[in-house]
Amino acid sequence: MTESLHITTYNIHKGFSNFNRRMVLHEVRDQLRHLKSDLIFLQEVHGAHEGHGLRHENYPAMPQYEFLADSVWSEFRYGKNAVYDEGHHGNAILSRFPIISSENEDVSAHAFESRGLLHCVIAIPGWKEWLHAVCVHLGLTVRGRRKQIEMMCDRIERMVPPESPLVIAGDFNDWQQGASRVLRERLQVREVFEMTRGRPARSFPSSFPLLRLDRIYVRGVRVGQTRLLAGQQWARLSDHSALSARVSPI
Repeated sequence: MTESLHITTYNIHKGFSNFNRRMVLHEVRDQLRHLKSDLIFLQEVHGAHEGHGLRHENYPAMPQYEFLADSVWSEFRYGKNAVYDEGHHGNAILSRFPIISSENEDVSAHAFESRGLLHCVIAIPGWKEWLHAVCVHLGLTVRGRRKQIEMMCDRIERMVPPESPLVIAGDFNDWQQGASRVLRERLQVREVFEMTRGRPARSFPSSFPLLRLDRIYVRGVRVGQTRLLAGQQWARLSDHSALSARVSPI
């Protein structure tokens, strides 16, 4: 029986530090291992890139999500969103527990930004219902995000049973904080930092967090400890801070 599930969300900035000064994938993997999370939601993950292996020493030959999962997270899924000449990137979910099914849905609001949501169904030992995990990275425009949130709500209303535990996590780019109201009204989810601290966490930029861009929304679970993973060791890895939370079945 898994009494408490440790979840983390992190925009890894394609494995490069602020302003792309350094390739930091090995350090990111070390930090994620140290957290000992059960379920990790990742954004801006390269599935392939032809040039990085030529330009950077020790760049992994395998996809970034597989390199990060290594032997710790036995299950992983990747959703390819943005495709370009040298490769592609998107969202990924790493899990210690069996992923029963997965699907990546295109939620691009316009031709200039390719966005998707990765929806996995996960069997947590001892939980009565399967967990639905949705990893998202929303667009930069207010109008585009509104459309993407509506598409996400439509999918969840259609695909996720009301009695199933649900986690939606990722980079919402929602600096105006308009997403919570819509998600609460349509899906009856709540953001974990709002529940424990009154407001979503300031997560961007990681060197001096001001904007509340990254979120973890839940339904059908109890929320325990929440944590903003900040400080120098994290700021040197990505422009976003990571967020984590512990949840347990009701």
